[in-house]
Amino acid sequence: MKKDRKEQLKKFTQVMEISFHDLNLLDKALTHSSYANENKNKHVQHNERLEFLGDAILDLVVGEYLFKTYPEMPEGELSKARASVVSESPLAACCAGFHMGDYILLGNGELASGGRLRASILADAFEAVVGAIYIDSSYEAARSFILYQLRDFLALVESGHYGKDYKTVFQEFIQRDGEQKIDYELCREEGPDHDKTFYMEVIVNGKVLGEGSGKTKKDAEQQAAHEALEKLHAL
Repeated sequence: MKKDRKEQLKKFTQVMEISFHDLNLLDKALTHSSYANENKNKHVQHNERLEFLGDAILDLVVGEYLFKTYPEMPEGELSKARASVVSESPLAACCAGFHMGDYILLGNGELASGGRLRASILADAFEAVVGAIYIDSSYEAARSFILYQLRDFLALVESGHYGKDYKTVFQEFIQRDGEQKIDYELCREEGPDHDKTFYMEVIVNGKVLGEGSGKTKKDAEQQAAHEALEKLHAL
């Protein structure tokens, strides 16, 4: 492993507040198949097998947590709640929060098309990191990582908001004491026409409460609502 990549991975562990005995395992977890395919001569391994393992661990950890935390919740609601917590959007939102995309090795095509911000790539990498933590350390380490990173989304289950999008949750929270004027406005765009990043603000009664970015305006609005909910301690 090159020195600069090793330093980058060490920085990632510091940002994530996790430790790795084998940085090569973390490197694999943060290597997309597009990069591996472009570097076949170097025998680069991608993260899809770790993603498979991490996906199973996520289901188990979140399922176990919900089962123990909500003893009266019926099976159908447990399944619905778990699906809402471990779906692509929450996992990608977690990754966006600590800029995981900056650490993922991507092929040139994925880089050019905005892969660092693509929800599916981020969510898959999250699952792969979970799998890597499990192999490198233990189930308990993976469990602690999952429950901490997904704490806001697990809190939505307790509040009854699971399965709803952030804009809906934000609207319900803001208007709990009466009708309020909520607007989402585009504050800026960055990048060429084929690969734009949109920045949206959520504004309540003329006051900006959150800003978010995304490859579509809808995604940016969701992120803006999420930031606003966090600032208001509503998650």
